Amino acid sequence: MFFRKNISKLSDEELLAHYTKSGDTEYFGELYNRYISLLYGLCLKYLQDEDRAQEAVMQLFEDLLPKLANYEIKAFKPWLYRVAKNHCLQLLRKENKEILLDYNVNVMESDEFLHLLCEEESTEEQLQALHRCLEKLPEDQRVSITCFFLQEMSYADVAEQTGFSLNNVKSFIQNGKRNLKNCIKKQTP
Repeated sequence: MFFRKNISKLSDEELLAHYTKSGDTEYFGELYNRYISLLYGLCLKYLQDEDRAQEAVMQLFEDLLPKLANYEIKAFKPWLYRVAKNHCLQLLRKENKEILLDYNVNVMESDEFLHLLCEEESTEEQLQALHRCLEKLPEDQRVSITCFFLQEMSYADVAEQTGFSLNNVKSFIQNGKRNLKNCIKKQTP
Protein backbone atom coordinates (compact mmCIF):
# COMPACT_ATOMS: atom_id res chain seq x y z
CA MET A 1 0.00 0.00 0.00
CA PHE A 2 1.21 3.50 -0.86
CA PHE A 3 1.36 6.02 1.97
CA ARG A 4 0.58 9.59 1.00
CA LYS A 5 3.21 11.04 3.32
CA ASN A 6 5.82 9.61 0.93
CA ILE A 7 4.39 11.46 -2.06
CA SER A 8 7.20 14.04 -2.05
CA LYS A 9 9.77 11.28 -2.58
CA LEU A 10 8.21 10.17 -5.87
CA SER A 11 9.84 11.09 -9.17
CA ASP A 12 8.07 13.35 -11.66
CA GLU A 13 7.23 10.33 -13.80
CA GLU A 14 5.81 8.39 -10.83
CA LEU A 15 3.65 11.34 -9.74
CA LEU A 16 2.40 11.75 -13.30
CA ALA A 17 1.60 8.05 -13.57
CA HIS A 18 -0.25 8.04 -10.23
CA TYR A 19 -2.26 11.11 -11.22
CA THR A 20 -3.13 9.70 -14.64
CA LYS A 21 -4.15 6.38 -13.13
CA SER A 22 -6.07 7.65 -10.10
CA GLY A 23 -7.15 11.18 -11.03
CA ASP A 24 -6.14 12.25 -7.51
CA THR A 25 -5.17 15.92 -7.80
CA GLU A 26 -2.78 15.65 -4.87
CA TYR A 27 -0.28 13.89 -7.17
CA PHE A 28 -0.45 16.57 -9.84
CA GLY A 29 -0.38 19.28 -7.17
CA GLU A 30 2.88 17.90 -5.77
CA LEU A 31 4.36 17.67 -9.26
CA TYR A 32 3.24 21.16 -10.28
CA ASN A 33 4.51 22.70 -7.03
CA ARG A 34 8.02 21.51 -7.86
CA TYR A 35 8.07 23.87 -10.84
CA ILE A 36 6.04 26.86 -9.65
CA SER A 37 9.08 29.13 -9.30
CA LEU A 38 10.29 28.15 -12.78
CA LEU A 39 6.82 28.83 -14.21
CA TYR A 40 6.48 32.12 -12.39
CA GLY A 41 9.86 33.30 -13.68
CA LEU A 42 8.96 32.27 -17.22
CA CYS A 43 5.55 33.98 -17.08
CA LEU A 44 7.09 37.10 -15.58
CA LYS A 45 9.64 37.20 -18.40
CA TYR A 46 6.90 37.17 -21.04
CA LEU A 47 4.07 39.06 -19.33
CA GLN A 48 6.24 41.70 -17.61
CA ASP A 49 3.81 41.97 -14.68
CA GLU A 50 3.99 40.15 -11.34
CA ASP A 51 0.23 39.86 -10.82
CA ARG A 52 -0.40 38.66 -14.36
CA ALA A 53 2.46 36.16 -14.07
CA GLN A 54 1.02 34.78 -10.83
CA GLU A 55 -2.43 34.59 -12.39
CA ALA A 56 -1.03 32.79 -15.45
CA VAL A 57 0.65 30.16 -13.25
CA MET A 58 -2.64 29.49 -11.44
CA GLN A 59 -4.62 29.45 -14.71
CA LEU A 60 -2.15 27.01 -16.22
CA PHE A 61 -2.66 24.62 -13.29
CA GLU A 62 -6.44 24.80 -13.70
CA ASP A 63 -6.18 24.31 -17.47
CA LEU A 64 -3.81 21.34 -17.27
CA LEU A 65 -5.56 19.44 -14.49
CA PRO A 66 -8.44 18.05 -16.59
CA LYS A 67 -6.40 17.68 -19.81
CA LEU A 68 -3.18 16.12 -18.56
CA ALA A 69 -4.28 12.54 -19.22
CA ASN A 70 -4.66 13.42 -22.94
CA TYR A 71 -0.92 13.96 -23.35
CA GLU A 72 1.87 11.45 -23.63
CA ILE A 73 4.59 13.14 -21.63
CA LYS A 74 8.10 11.72 -21.70
CA ALA A 75 9.87 14.45 -19.70
CA PHE A 76 7.57 16.59 -17.58
CA LYS A 77 9.80 19.61 -16.90
CA PRO A 78 10.59 20.54 -20.54
CA TRP A 79 7.02 19.74 -21.55
CA LEU A 80 5.63 22.01 -18.83
CA TYR A 81 8.07 24.76 -19.80
CA ARG A 82 6.86 24.68 -23.42
CA VAL A 83 3.20 24.61 -22.39
CA ALA A 84 3.70 27.58 -20.05
CA LYS A 85 5.59 29.53 -22.70
CA ASN A 86 2.83 28.90 -25.24
CA HIS A 87 0.21 29.90 -22.66
CA CYS A 88 1.96 33.26 -22.14
CA LEU A 89 2.32 33.80 -25.88
CA GLN A 90 -1.41 33.13 -26.33
CA LEU A 91 -2.22 35.69 -23.63
CA LEU A 92 -0.05 38.26 -25.39
CA ARG A 93 -1.59 37.46 -28.78
CA LYS A 94 -5.08 38.01 -27.38
CA GLU A 95 -3.98 41.51 -26.41
CA ASN A 96 -2.38 42.05 -29.82
CA LYS A 97 0.88 42.87 -28.13
CA GLU A 98 4.11 42.68 -30.03
CA ILE A 99 5.91 39.48 -29.18
CA LEU A 100 9.66 39.50 -29.36
CA LEU A 101 10.86 36.26 -30.87
CA ASP A 102 14.02 34.49 -29.90
CA TYR A 103 15.13 32.83 -33.11
CA ASN A 104 17.39 30.46 -31.20
CA VAL A 105 14.31 28.80 -29.75
CA ASN A 106 12.43 26.12 -31.68
CA VAL A 107 10.19 27.55 -34.36
CA MET A 108 6.51 26.84 -33.79
CA GLU A 109 3.97 26.19 -36.50
CA SER A 110 1.17 28.58 -37.43
CA ASP A 111 -1.91 29.04 -35.26
CA GLU A 112 -4.08 28.15 -38.25
CA PHE A 113 -3.65 24.47 -37.42
CA LEU A 114 -3.07 24.76 -33.68
CA HIS A 115 -6.58 26.04 -32.99
CA LEU A 116 -7.92 22.64 -34.05
CA LEU A 117 -5.86 21.02 -31.32
CA CYS A 118 -7.13 23.37 -28.64
CA GLU A 119 -10.24 21.81 -27.14
CA GLU A 120 -11.57 25.16 -25.94
CA GLU A 121 -11.62 26.59 -29.47
CA SER A 122 -12.86 23.49 -31.32
CA THR A 123 -16.27 21.92 -31.41
CA GLU A 124 -16.72 18.28 -30.48
CA GLU A 125 -17.43 17.58 -34.15
CA GLN A 126 -14.14 19.20 -35.21
CA LEU A 127 -12.20 17.24 -32.59
CA GLN A 128 -13.75 13.96 -33.72
CA ALA A 129 -12.97 14.83 -37.34
CA LEU A 130 -9.39 15.67 -36.34
CA HIS A 131 -8.92 12.29 -34.65
CA ARG A 132 -10.47 10.41 -37.60
CA CYS A 133 -8.29 12.32 -40.05
CA LEU A 134 -5.16 11.74 -37.97
CA GLU A 135 -5.76 8.01 -38.29
CA LYS A 136 -5.97 8.34 -42.09
CA LEU A 137 -2.58 10.04 -42.44
CA PRO A 138 0.44 8.06 -43.61
CA GLU A 139 2.32 6.83 -40.55
CA ASP A 140 5.32 9.15 -40.98
CA GLN A 141 3.03 12.21 -41.13
CA ARG A 142 0.82 11.01 -38.25
CA VAL A 143 3.83 10.32 -36.00
CA SER A 144 5.48 13.66 -36.83
CA ILE A 145 2.24 15.64 -36.32
CA THR A 146 1.49 13.85 -33.04
CA CYS A 147 4.98 14.42 -31.65
CA PHE A 148 5.19 18.04 -32.76
CA PHE A 149 1.73 19.32 -31.89
CA LEU A 150 0.31 17.01 -29.24
CA GLN A 151 3.54 16.24 -27.38
CA GLU A 152 4.92 19.71 -28.17
CA MET A 153 8.32 18.46 -29.31
CA SER A 154 10.66 20.52 -31.44
CA TYR A 155 11.61 19.48 -34.97
CA ALA A 156 14.94 18.23 -33.60
CA ASP A 157 13.22 16.23 -30.84
CA VAL A 158 10.88 14.61 -33.39
CA ALA A 159 13.82 13.75 -35.64
CA GLU A 160 15.74 12.26 -32.73
CA GLN A 161 12.81 10.20 -31.45
CA THR A 162 11.64 8.92 -34.84
CA GLY A 163 14.92 8.57 -36.68
CA PHE A 164 13.61 10.74 -39.54
CA SER A 165 15.91 13.43 -40.92
CA LEU A 166 15.18 17.01 -39.89
CA ASN A 167 14.12 17.90 -43.45
CA ASN A 168 11.80 14.89 -43.57
CA VAL A 169 10.22 15.89 -40.24
CA LYS A 170 9.52 19.40 -41.57
CA SER A 171 8.11 17.95 -44.77
CA PHE A 172 5.96 15.36 -42.95
CA ILE A 173 4.53 18.08 -40.68
CA GLN A 174 3.77 20.45 -43.57
CA ASN A 175 2.20 17.71 -45.69
CA GLY A 176 0.37 16.27 -42.70
CA LYS A 177 -1.08 19.68 -41.79
CA ARG A 178 -2.28 20.18 -45.36
CA ASN A 179 -3.78 16.68 -45.50
CA LEU A 180 -5.47 17.09 -42.11
CA LYS A 181 -6.88 20.48 -43.07
CA ASN A 182 -8.34 19.08 -46.31
CA CYS A 183 -9.71 16.00 -44.57
CA ILE A 184 -11.32 18.02 -41.75
CA LYS A 185 -12.91 20.43 -44.24
CA LYS A 186 -14.55 17.46 -45.97
CA GLN A 187 -15.88 16.05 -42.67
CA THR A 188 -17.19 19.21 -41.00
CA PRO A 189 -19.84 21.63 -42.29
